[in-house]
Amino acid sequence: MPKEIPAINSPQPLAAESLYNHCDASAFAFGTTAELAELDIAVGQQRALSALEFGVRMTGDGYNLFVLGPDGSHQRRIVKEYLESLRTEAAPSDWCYVNNFNDERKPIALRLPARKGATLKQDVASIVDELLAAIPAAFESEHYRNQVAEITQEYEEKHRATMEALQQEAQQHDVSLVPTPHGFAIAPMRTGKLLSDKDFEKLSDKEKDRTTTAMEAMTEKLRAHIEELPEWHKQRRERIRTLDREVTELAIRGPFVELTAAYRKFPEVLRFLEDMREDVLAHAPDFQPEETRQTLFGADPSRSLQRYQVNVVVEQPEDGGVPIVYESNPTYQNLLGRIEHVPQFGALVTDFSMIRPGALHKANGGFLILDADRLLTEPYAWTSLKRTLFEKAVRMESLGQQLSLVTTVSLEPDPIPLDCKVILLGSRVLYFLLCELDPDFQELFKVAADFENRIDRTDDNIQLYGRLIATLAQREGLLPLTPRAVARIIEHSSRLLGDAEKLSTRLRDVSDLIRESDYWARRVDSDTVHAEHVQVAIDAQIHRLDRLRSEMHEEIQRDDILIDTQGTRVGQVNGLSVIDLGRFSFGQPSKITANVSIGDGKIVDIERETELGGPIHSKGVLILSAYVSATFAPETPLSFAASLVFEQSYGGVEGDSATIAETCALLSALANAPIRQTLAVTGSMNQHGTVQVIGGVNEKIEGFFDICRTRGLTGDQGVLIPADNAKHLMLRADVVEAARNGQFAIYPVATVDEALALLTGIAAGQRDEEGQFPEDSINGRVEKRLIELAELRREFDHAKKDETESEGEST
Repeated sequence: MPKEIPAINSPQPLAAESLYNHCDASAFAFGTTAELAELDIAVGQQRALSALEFGVRMTGDGYNLFVLGPDGSHQRRIVKEYLESLRTEAAPSDWCYVNNFNDERKPIALRLPARKGATLKQDVASIVDELLAAIPAAFESEHYRNQVAEITQEYEEKHRATMEALQQEAQQHDVSLVPTPHGFAIAPMRTGKLLSDKDFEKLSDKEKDRTTTAMEAMTEKLRAHIEELPEWHKQRRERIRTLDREVTELAIRGPFVELTAAYRKFPEVLRFLEDMREDVLAHAPDFQPEETRQTLFGADPSRSLQRYQVNVVVEQPEDGGVPIVYESNPTYQNLLGRIEHVPQFGALVTDFSMIRPGALHKANGGFLILDADRLLTEPYAWTSLKRTLFEKAVRMESLGQQLSLVTTVSLEPDPIPLDCKVILLGSRVLYFLLCELDPDFQELFKVAADFENRIDRTDDNIQLYGRLIATLAQREGLLPLTPRAVARIIEHSSRLLGDAEKLSTRLRDVSDLIRESDYWARRVDSDTVHAEHVQVAIDAQIHRLDRLRSEMHEEIQRDDILIDTQGTRVGQVNGLSVIDLGRFSFGQPSKITANVSIGDGKIVDIERETELGGPIHSKGVLILSAYVSATFAPETPLSFAASLVFEQSYGGVEGDSATIAETCALLSALANAPIRQTLAVTGSMNQHGTVQVIGGVNEKIEGFFDICRTRGLTGDQGVLIPADNAKHLMLRADVVEAARNGQFAIYPVATVDEALALLTGIAAGQRDEEGQFPEDSINGRVEKRLIELAELRREFDHAKKDETESEGEST
């Protein structure tokens, strides 16, 4: 048993049974978890589920959700499972982009019922295939050829008749139209024969003038006719073009009538089909075979029939229901979509068929789940999401165009109306920062679903937790667990929280432990997971992460770090701290010392003076100072100087859990009362000396226990903890066993006086009716020393004053 301390009303050590809250495996009425039905994994999350239901079903602007909690994957799983229950609702619309035949830079968005987009795409592709056969066939028909020939012949006859009339008129004036390689020329003639230049010169001057005048007149008439020919060619082309349109219209009438009848309930589709029909009529040669297109008038080899395609950007699945989209990489393009380009003749080109949807398109009409921290780290993603939610439309814009980084011709697709609930997953810190720093955030995310970190460890909740463990194992196809294995996991859940009366709802850690227990069970060919497999998994987790703890404890054993666990010291106490390494934390004893001397009542916190102490630690030292000034010699000015320090501390010190230890070290130095080094102490306090709860109590106790066990347990070693921390104890089995055997003790203390009595073995003492502490008590000795220091300070001040006055008189 621990040695008795000769102090009045000293707290007694806690019984071994109160150091660990065991889970009774006999309370479970199953052989293995394979016998249990699955359970909703949202155990104890009624508040969050209520908020989730409200946010999902609430209509109105800005009722998007922010899900708060520490474990994103667990939250996401619960949110998705809840949303899956809503998939029985009707699926939203399909969305397609089609060519804008009036302005191809501005593709048109079409809205269609679910799974109708693919049908339209197939129907349009079918009609294009049909036109590729029907239009060439119509232009190859004998009737079409004859009509074209008639038009061509008509204009050829008209041209020939005009030329004959000009020739007859010319001959009447003794001139003739003579064909040349470059057209026609007018030449003189007599008696049906052309005159040479020599013969023309032999004519009389009168004849020459008459012939020259006739030639000039006929040249003007010939020129007028030649100038008229392009207009005739234009008229011929227009007539052929009109004929082509009539032939094409006749060829496509049947397919388009049938297709428009199928979509008569969709005005936007009908407008697209009408525009498509007009474009086909205007570009019928494009439907000719490739070799024919090269020779046909009006055919454009650069034009592609791809302009008639339908780009289905959002297609609802066959199983129906509202879409539930989780975007793990919420970049700007992944959210709002992108417009792709292809190289062509040294430039980048694009069209409506290269529009690719983003997560907002896919989630339209349903739910989009995003990790808030990832969203905020992606450039322009958060700003673009807010703009989209405000505008209620997904506007696809090239980021390069917005920033003027590229000059490539891009598109301006129709914005798609947005009807989507956005659900952000993030930490509480991030939520409150956004509330504080972003004025738009609370306007857009009005519903907060705050997930609990813990639930009460009641009998009913233990049964639910057992079913939860069974559900997690069954969903991943893991081995079934025995009741003792379930009980051990429940106990570890409480240990993870550092609270014997609570259970953790952070299922990531619980799921990991179940998986790793399954691994160790399979290693030994077991068909079920037993408690020893769970313990092996816990020990293995610790072993993988405790290198630093082992090294630091080794430094203590080798006296590189000086920690006393035997004997007594004045002004020195073993404090306890916790070092957090992410998923692993451990306790570390620290030597705290105090020195006192005559002074002006100032307590120097060396950690603060060297900027190694955090604000909360500094607050604890100020509370300590206030406690001393209010408790001892209240009518006497404090006339001491004191210093407090964490010895061999080379990093930052934060937190107020060392306030009790620092107070005891200071009072020990003032009272000249040695402190037992077999004990360590942790706890914060208020200005009245009441000990307050601290965190990491289990790790702190085990940290000091490990040092003592290595050096040898003597039976008088132990740890002082705040009395209110007793309900948080979930200590290791070896610590509990040592306490049961009287080798180690855990003392709950409620006041500084109780801590002092335990540490010094001397009663702290209370003021009597005359307001005096017992002379032999710790408090009495402290007050006596303070009064002595005040007297010394007064004598010193008087002596200094007399010396100053004496020097003045001498002068």
